[in-house]
Amino acid sequence: METTTRLRPVRERHPGRTRAALACLVLGLGCIGGAGAGAWLVDDADTGASSRTAYSEARTLWHSAPVDTLFPRTLRGDGAGPGRADRVWSRVAVAPDGPCTGALDPLLVKALQPVGCARVLRATYTDATSTSVTTVGMVFTEADAPAMATLRARFGDESLDERADLMPRTLPAPGTVAAGFGDKQRASWRVRVLTEAPVVVYAVSGFADGRTVPDPQPAAEAMAEGRTTAPAQAGLGHEAKGIADRIERGLRTAVARRTAEEPT
Repeated sequence: METTTRLRPVRERHPGRTRAALACLVLGLGCIGGAGAGAWLVDDADTGASSRTAYSEARTLWHSAPVDTLFPRTLRGDGAGPGRADRVWSRVAVAPDGPCTGALDPLLVKALQPVGCARVLRATYTDATSTSVTTVGMVFTEADAPAMATLRARFGDESLDERADLMPRTLPAPGTVAAGFGDKQRASWRVRVLTEAPVVVYAVSGFADGRTVPDPQPAAEAMAEGRTTAPAQAGLGHEAKGIADRIERGLRTAVARRTAEEPT
């Protein structure tokens, strides 16, 4: 069973726009969704008109894109598991859009202050065997491209994405396999600051049976060869990275489609 908030339709888009921008399904106060893989229109170094257009389009996606566009019901992770095993993840819960406070750890909120938090979108997925659960989120910021580049550099230089005290919080879902997925169940995580859009993408994974994890590991560390920790052996680093990567690709595709649409 999937846990979501009540959906409502959004006004139809202009017929001259691409079919990819379909009627929007709204969750709670905002509209969220997912899409398949794609490529950005601009690279990290581009600060021209295309980059500005991509930023303006990306900034509105949290309230104008369908829920199944940014957070698809099913994600395929071909070669995303340990040993390049295939993975399939199913969505079990989607939260209404909300502020950073409450959705993220206070120290992570503080680290993101320079770019400003507009809204946070979150969903939780489980693997095909229902043995792992992963919350994935997108923080839509108020920053421009230079500010996002500065934040990304800081996260890299100071290894902020590897600090356990900056680990993202989970989205538990009563009545689902993720009912017991709380802070103490966090096992591995990934945080990625984008520079092509004003968004920070993150994911945090754990065991579906609710067991506590005393020593969580960042995804890159849990995926390293020879690791024998519980998160590493269970492939939870792969879960966090694999789901985050696919949600990020969906965001890229949504931005690319919006930027390519004909103006009304």
